[in-house]
Amino acid sequence: MKLELIAPTAFGLEAVTARELKTLGYEQTETENGRVLFWGDEYDVARTNLQLRTAARVLIRLASFPAVTFEELFQGVMAIPWEDWLPEDAAFPVDGRSVKSGLFSVSDCQAIVKKAIVERLKRNYRREIFEETGPLYRIEVSLLKDVATITLDTSGAGLHKRGYRKMTGEAPLKETMAAALLLLTYWKRDRLLLDPMCGTGTIPIEAALIARNQAPGMGRSFAAERWPNFSPDIWEKARQEAKDLLCPSGDFRIYGSDIDAKAVDFARACAKAAGVSGCVRLEQSDFRKLTSRESYGFLVTNPPYGERLGQENEVISLYREMGRVFRQLPDWSYYILSAHPEFEKYFGRKADRRRKLYNGRLVCQYYQYLGAKPPRKAVSV
Repeated sequence: MKLELIAPTAFGLEAVTARELKTLGYEQTETENGRVLFWGDEYDVARTNLQLRTAARVLIRLASFPAVTFEELFQGVMAIPWEDWLPEDAAFPVDGRSVKSGLFSVSDCQAIVKKAIVERLKRNYRREIFEETGPLYRIEVSLLKDVATITLDTSGAGLHKRGYRKMTGEAPLKETMAAALLLLTYWKRDRLLLDPMCGTGTIPIEAALIARNQAPGMGRSFAAERWPNFSPDIWEKARQEAKDLLCPSGDFRIYGSDIDAKAVDFARACAKAAGVSGCVRLEQSDFRKLTSRESYGFLVTNPPYGERLGQENEVISLYREMGRVFRQLPDWSYYILSAHPEFEKYFGRKADRRRKLYNGRLVCQYYQYLGAKPPRKAVSV
């Protein structure tokens, strides 16, 4: 069965997610603000959940239709063959959002959608009460300019939850964003990579996953795995495909360091849980002591800013120190994510490129300083 699938992504990363999908073989994609549309079947649901690094989720679009009134919304939802998707015991919470639409009350729209689904299921299952004790089918009603889109979430927990961050504590950078920062560089697995302010290690761990071509979702489960209308065989097949694509550990030069010893200990535990502890070196160190004899390295980092440091003077001092230290690595490329509007001023150098990104709800710039390219190796004849 062909399904219209949606890969939501952070604003500014749509092209990165679309490129990922094309690399996986999905040539026909359509990019919209905050999401990429593509077509596939149940197997494609499984493999994209497992392998996409920058998407937030994988959704199935069930219907889109004009909805100016609650009655139009109710009838449009009622027309969807819910009995083909939801078993009698399905748990089906409804989320919602509304932008530039007459039906602006999200809670009312959620209630209407829920009621319409229940009425449709009553007719087909010939029962009045649905206890919702079974597998999770999270439904979203999204209203944009009076057009309702109804989607079904196949992922469950967001795809940034890879499964390796077992302990409590929220990282300041989601795993999906860290992967995107890396995919926006020219870094390759045979080149040196460093994050000198790595915190809990998200960037170097994601780099190691990329270097090994390790599917980011291999260490977790997904909502659709428990759906009776999705064969368990497709998930087994998708996981086997991911295992077959895995590269040997190799001699990767991926490093992370941070002044906070506890953060580094946490990062090491996460790297071990991700299966990449042998591919990345994590150590406690102050970035101000950074030196390297290596040339043509890559430095990718998300330094503390404003809200994380708490004092403007501390932020300014940090950025000035970064500029001083990084200038000692003249052949390197630097990629720095910051929400501070005057980062370049204090860093002491204009970026070669800038890209507007959203780290959660925080508007950031991704400053890209492109270093020299290494000389080409001579080809023996």
